[in-house]
Amino acid sequence: MNEFSFANKLLAWFDLHGRKDLPWQSNRTPYRVWVSEIMLQQTQVASVINYYQRFMGTFPNIQSLASAHEDVVLEHWAGLGYYARARNLHKAAKLVVSEHKGVFPANFESIVNLPGIGRSTAGAILSIAFKQKATILDGNVKRVLCRVEAIRSWPGEKATENRLWQIAESLNPDERTADYTQAIMDLGATLCTRSKPSCDLCPLREQCRAHELNLQSELPKSKPKKKLPQKHTWIALIESNDGRILLEKRPPAGIWGSLYSLPEISHDHSLQEIEAQCSSIFGGEFEIIDVHESIQHTFSHYKLELKPVNLKNTKIEHRVENASRFIWFDKQHMNKLGLPAPISQYLNRQSILTVEKL
Repeated sequence: MNEFSFANKLLAWFDLHGRKDLPWQSNRTPYRVWVSEIMLQQTQVASVINYYQRFMGTFPNIQSLASAHEDVVLEHWAGLGYYARARNLHKAAKLVVSEHKGVFPANFESIVNLPGIGRSTAGAILSIAFKQKATILDGNVKRVLCRVEAIRSWPGEKATENRLWQIAESLNPDERTADYTQAIMDLGATLCTRSKPSCDLCPLREQCRAHELNLQSELPKSKPKKKLPQKHTWIALIESNDGRILLEKRPPAGIWGSLYSLPEISHDHSLQEIEAQCSSIFGGEFEIIDVHESIQHTFSHYKLELKPVNLKNTKIEHRVENASRFIWFDKQHMNKLGLPAPISQYLNRQSILTVEKL
């Protein structure tokens, strides 16, 4: 493929139709570009805008992010999912402050060594923020290149991914690198979409082999499907006599890492055993008030059924095992916590939370 023709056609289209008014496209500092790129990983632009603006309002620079408490960072992320992104963002900010004197590094090796930043994200930061020639290969770019080259293997396969990197690097122009990076991402996001691509409007349709072969609806190939395992757990909505709710601060590793959630009780225990189990873990006496409708949630590697049980703590003992992990909260303070989206939605339905999270 002719690199000059490809880039020129893409840039000419971008000049007329590309997105240029997104919040992170003004004042393109490395910090602002970096935060946007992390938020946009596996998340659509429309979902990110409000989160990004709120995040920037609280953490306007890398120093403010580095000095923030992790709970505050996660509270600003709650609902975006893939919470390791937020934890890595926070860790990376601390490293930039401690190892780079608060100045975001401008070379690939230093950027890619920061937590949560891979090859493509590093390329986006270098090209957009520093205007260096650097290559990206996010999901949108993979889709564009798989169709243009009619690549019929799953792009997640290592050999296919290596081939896509070679193609992406060969097409990257020497000039207008920031615009080109934004243009190829925009093309994938707005025209060369996963379903029903707008081929008639695409500036690359004459060069696109998938369009020529009428394969655009079949490419890129989907990941071979595996049946996701199903897991089950009880979650306990425990209220004290004075109206407080017991929450669990989840460990940093694993799902919903470092967020606050409702305590879980193994599904190995029957409903009849839950009161005794709560007494054993938290102290005091408990009474089941209600059993609520199950919550279905799908992660990338398994499906989870959460079965909520509402209990009243009828006799309080001043003992909670793992007191730093299980904490009583007044209801009015819970809106400021980082809560997993399905838990937040459930608590809203139970009128525990008074404000819908972003």
